[in-house]
Amino acid sequence: MGGEMILTVCMSPSVDVTIELDSLNIGKVNVVRSKTLSFTGKALNVAIGVARLGAEAFATGFMYNENGQMFEHALDKEGVRFSFVWNNGRVRENYKCIDKRSMLTEINDVGGQVEGEKLVELLRMIQGFSARSAVTVISGSLPRGVDDGYYRDLFRAVDPHSLKIVDTEGGRLFAALEAGVDLAKPNLEELENTLGRKLKTRAEMLSGCRELLDRGAKMVLLSLGRDGAIITDGTKNYYCKSINVAVNSTVGAGDAMVAAAANMMQQGAELRDILRAGVAAGTAAVTTFGTISFAKEKYEEIFSNVKVTEI
Repeated sequence: MGGEMILTVCMSPSVDVTIELDSLNIGKVNVVRSKTLSFTGKALNVAIGVARLGAEAFATGFMYNENGQMFEHALDKEGVRFSFVWNNGRVRENYKCIDKRSMLTEINDVGGQVEGEKLVELLRMIQGFSARSAVTVISGSLPRGVDDGYYRDLFRAVDPHSLKIVDTEGGRLFAALEAGVDLAKPNLEELENTLGRKLKTRAEMLSGCRELLDRGAKMVLLSLGRDGAIITDGTKNYYCKSINVAVNSTVGAGDAMVAAAANMMQQGAELRDILRAGVAAGTAAVTTFGTISFAKEKYEEIFSNVKVTEI
């Protein structure tokens, strides 16, 4: 293995403004009950999850001059080290409105722009950092105007000794698979969007996962939301049911899953334990409101309660 740390590469950071309302009334005045700001981005959430599990996380990716320092403070607080490629402009702001029936309405901003030489600079940084990392995670959307094929370049830049995890969808996912990855982690909706068809039964879901394996993934961890998750390497398939918890926010659940999977992969764990850890972390994350990660104690408690079955 390259090193002891887990590298996460954030392509598109965002300021998430989570707003709680009694109910969202379109075309009328709405009064906010509570509001929280999170300085996130899929891969940054993963880095924080890794640190919460007690492993060493290092974050890189694109950052923007006008409001990027708040991200540095947030990562500092979590004990995550970082080094970014800085760009002009500001990090996008996404709004998540949650009403008391737990309906989530999202309004996503478009990302800033990145100059060509910055794209090359990030590839160089990934080469250097991944050489010291046991696992490299690259996730999320790309900055405005950057071609999906950049995901292929990103994964080609990763040191061959580092395990590679991708969490994105569509053309970006296909581009990453061309470079070869150790784990792809779509959720069901992302997999359906990527393959352009509905996957209703478990057999259909597994055949969807198999398409990703055929295209260059060694393992696929398919998140089914509150129904748990499936993992397959083409030979063995496992299912893990989530346990019932009070869902306070689904924000960051997928990223928590990736963090726990990366942590297990770094330890050389078996397929079933990667799955179990992913479901436990994802479940732990939905129990917390307004934060983008989970408490280690909650994760451990759920981990010891979830069951994995072979399918």
